[in-house]
Amino acid sequence: MKLRAYLVDDEPPALERLRRLLEQTHRVKVIGSASEPEEAVTALSVDPPDVCFLDIDMPRLNGFEVLARLPTQPIVIFTTAYSQFALQAFAVNSVDYLLKPVDPDSLDRAIKKVERLLGAVPVAQPDFHALFQRLAASLRETKPEYPDRIASRLGDRLWFLDLVKVTHFYAEDKLTFAASEGKVFCVDHTIAQLEQKLNPRQFVRIHRGTIVNLGWVKEVALLMGGTLNVRLKDGKETELTVAKDRAREFKARAGY
Repeated sequence: MKLRAYLVDDEPPALERLRRLLEQTHRVKVIGSASEPEEAVTALSVDPPDVCFLDIDMPRLNGFEVLARLPTQPIVIFTTAYSQFALQAFAVNSVDYLLKPVDPDSLDRAIKKVERLLGAVPVAQPDFHALFQRLAASLRETKPEYPDRIASRLGDRLWFLDLVKVTHFYAEDKLTFAASEGKVFCVDHTIAQLEQKLNPRQFVRIHRGTIVNLGWVKEVALLMGGTLNVRLKDGKETELTVAKDRAREFKARAGY
């Protein structure tokens, strides 16, 4: 008999990818999904699944707050893009956690844990509601904050660029540039520093010397050798290459 799973993630591409991976195992039936945490609370309360794949970092209600509102706690596999939440996840009655982008091997490991747990003799579980509330508050306090703007120095002046308008960053001649509104601006950060500084839901590193804003990606084409070609909707239809070793992560982040 297949496991009955419910999926919760505020990013629709991540939901669709996880659904696809689960269906490919032929061991899991996805009975529902939600990108709105409030909707998930209702669905999980009415028809508890065998296992819930639950994103931790979501707006309005994070994963721990969703669990705190449920009358009974389901078996949970947390999904997160941030490894620092792993210890918090394991402090509750979860089976496992999966770092995004989820890979098939890690997913298979997590499913096996659920199958073993469901086959074991059931034991009484303590009340986790108070713990969920503490974890939710802690998550709100420790949630990383990402900048909305970045500075570019021009002589003795600073220009501030809105990151939503930056299509990509690239390194050239030992300098780093931001492309925005048809112009390029020099910024005082390396590509590696920007990768750590910028919101990973918006920006993804596609090459040793390039970071792209996912919101500006128009289309993606597969090239020979496993690399990808990205075309931007920036008016110039700028083309960027996704390195082969970064293709899997890019496709997962972009919902490709």
